[in-house]
Amino acid sequence: MLKLDTIKKIDKNQMYQAYDSWPNISDVAFKKKCEKIHYKGIKHIVFAGMGGSGHISDVFYSIFSKTKIYVDVVKGYHLPHTVDNNTLVIPISISGNTVETLSILRDAKKKKCKIVAFSSGGKIKEFCRKNKIEHRSVPFIHTPRASFAGTLYTMLNVLEPILPINKKEIIRSIETLKKINKKIATSNLSNSNPSLNLAYWIKKSPLIYYPWGLESPSIRFKNSLQENAKLHVITEDIIESCHNGIVAWEKNSTIQPILIQGEKDYIKTKERWRVIKKYFKKNKIDYWEINSVKGDILSKMVSLIYQLDYTSIYKAILTKTDPTPIHSINFIKQNIE
Repeated sequence: MLKLDTIKKIDKNQMYQAYDSWPNISDVAFKKKCEKIHYKGIKHIVFAGMGGSGHISDVFYSIFSKTKIYVDVVKGYHLPHTVDNNTLVIPISISGNTVETLSILRDAKKKKCKIVAFSSGGKIKEFCRKNKIEHRSVPFIHTPRASFAGTLYTMLNVLEPILPINKKEIIRSIETLKKINKKIATSNLSNSNPSLNLAYWIKKSPLIYYPWGLESPSIRFKNSLQENAKLHVITEDIIESCHNGIVAWEKNSTIQPILIQGEKDYIKTKERWRVIKKYFKKNKIDYWEINSVKGDILSKMVSLIYQLDYTSIYKAILTKTDPTPIHSINFIKQNIE
């Protein structure tokens, strides 16, 4: 099995240490005293962010999904035309310098939206200071993607008064992280580590199937494998794929299907899982199953993200790839005006 000394040698910037600390980081971020947001009568919220910040937007979209509040997630430069002065816009940029998110912030100011921005500093914080816009600081821990836990729980802390989930659910999700940490962290580099086992299983390009309610951790897994392990990865909604993508399996393929299933998936979705697994077995297609924990939506999402992010780090190490450098992304940034 993988050894800690090997991880330290290949993971030159020690990304694994940030992940080992996620439960404690989350706990500290949520319990920290802060100025909370108390907007009333909000019927439209826009979360805006790219990369790791965009994943956090997706988590909040899921949290609000069963409420009467209309929520948009923007991963780009412009706000939807439906925003007005009763819209709450929440720009998120862990680095504080994301050009797309800064564009959203400027757009929100012009349209006189209610705004509360989150960043570790940078141009976002400076713009808010100059324009007297609400800003809350988030911790920058190693990289934006490794800062996920600190940023998410800082935001849950600040936004608690307007959230459709209660404090007990948030605390319970942190306890879930603590429990799963014992199974997946570098303190357990054994064959009982589900994240490490999946990393060993992945040999080629994964195809991640997910139900609509678990899109956020599935897309996060794709992006983490891309950034950390430098792999090509595909994602498909399980229901939609049964109307098109499934046909691709009629030819031999090196693609590896991974099934991310929710403990409380809709009954017809569960039926679809049964049928597609039957199809894979009939056609001798090897696949991997991942099941969410029991409980509320926040615990399900953060535990899946935690487990699958670890898989991306372990996969990087197994292929002798330093997970931290993102040369291609830096090339794009350096060539955009």
